[in-house]
Parts: sequence; structure tokens; C-alpha cells
Amino acid sequence: MAKEFSRTRRIGQQLQQELAQVIMRDIKDPRVGMVTVNSVEVSRDLSYAKVFVTFFEDDAELVEEKLAALTTAAPYIRTLVAGRMKLRVMPELRFVYDASLVEGMRMSNLVSQVINNDKAKQKLFGNDIVADSEAENDQTDESQEKA
Repeated sequence: MAKEFSRTRRIGQQLQQELAQVIMRDIKDPRVGMVTVNSVEVSRDLSYAKVFVTFFEDDAELVEEKLAALTTAAPYIRTLVAGRMKLRVMPELRFVYDASLVEGMRMSNLVSQVINNDKAKQKLFGNDIVADSEAENDQTDESQEKA
């Protein structure tokens, strides 16, 4: 029976925490800026780690520049993290941009905007909209009963 958390997942979680601290405290490159380490996927043989990062930038060119800065600093980051973790083999770090967090925030803002627009329309027109929608529902119910 497989363990609930495999060794690679546990190492990935610890690596994520250590990477976040090292990038935040020890990396002085101004090109990197604010970085969020979303997750880390470690290969089964612990030779590679895919690090998913997010930058709160909309410009694709800036994102590429920041990702290139992290890729350049990867060997240095690897040595710093290796000193903090007790591993026989320290995985090679590969940084990948993860747009899911930024996309989720964009979707949340769109939903909030639609809700606010609906509330504004309801205040502007009062209960007329509610009465009209109830009348439409009654008409569709009657037509469904006839069928």
C-alpha cells in the first residue's frame, strides 16, 4: 500500500519553503523582484525539480526577463538551499512560470465586477427587474406544463 505522502512530495514541499525563503532573503538581483513559489515537482530520482513561480506582472516581456534572471541564478540558489536541507542529492532547479494565480485573480475580479454591476442595476431600476424576471419564469413554467 502506498504512503499517503510520498518522499518526493515531502521533499518538494520542504524545497518549496526553502526556495521561497532563499529567493526572498538572499537573492539581491533587482530583476527578480517579488516572486511567489507556487509549487515544486521533484522527479522520482531527485535529480530535477520543476519550480513553479508567479510574478505579479501583466507584461510578458517582464515575466520572461524575471524568469531568465531566476534561471541564471539557479546554481547559486541551489547551493544555498543545499546548505539548508539534509539531502544526499540536491535536485537541479528548473524554473517555470505559472500563470494560474494571476489568471484566478483576473477571473475573481471579473466576477466581482459583474456582481457589482447587477447590484447597481437593481438599485437603479428597483424591483422592476425582479418582477420582470419572475413574470418570464411564470410564462416558461406555463409553456412547459402545456407541453
